[in-house]
Amino acid sequence: MDATPGSLRGMEQEIRTCLDQKQYREAFDRLLPEFQNKVFRLAYAMLGEAGAAEDMAQDVFVRIWRALPGYRGQSSLSTWIYAITRNACLSALRKVGVRREVSMEEPGVARAAEATGLEAGGDAGIDVLRFLKQLPDRHQQVLRLYYLEEKSYEEVARLLEWPMGTVKVYLHRARKELAEAVARGKI
Repeated sequence: MDATPGSLRGMEQEIRTCLDQKQYREAFDRLLPEFQNKVFRLAYAMLGEAGAAEDMAQDVFVRIWRALPGYRGQSSLSTWIYAITRNACLSALRKVGVRREVSMEEPGVARAAEATGLEAGGDAGIDVLRFLKQLPDRHQQVLRLYYLEEKSYEEVARLLEWPMGTVKVYLHRARKELAEAVARGKI
């Protein structure tokens, strides 16, 4: 997000107030500038093309506009918007038949993964987006949420509706694959 956590909570509360009063246009007018960049960045990270990400962001905001009357507040607004974006991107990827399979069972690479790290905007010379595209979808999702979106293990598990152990295993395997790719010089 472009806002600090405290200001984001305040913005979400203002938007929820508008929604409670059935002021959907006002709610949308407040959430659009707040989430526009985040939706684009997530779509770009998932789709890998700026043009496709722009189209997807527009589509996502149309979906959000249509879904606003049904928003019940069971999750935070940012989580709800993230889920809409993620699901729309995954659907688009499925439509074009994107499938990625990478062996994750190579032993002895965890130390290299930990030493290299995977941080958004890291300046270690690693093309994170290119690396992510090589991973199976489940590993991409965990890495994006945990590192790029800076979600906790608990938030990742809740967003993906997976057990905590599954999240940790997929994250561990993705780190191993990163270390292996770095060791092979493929990143």
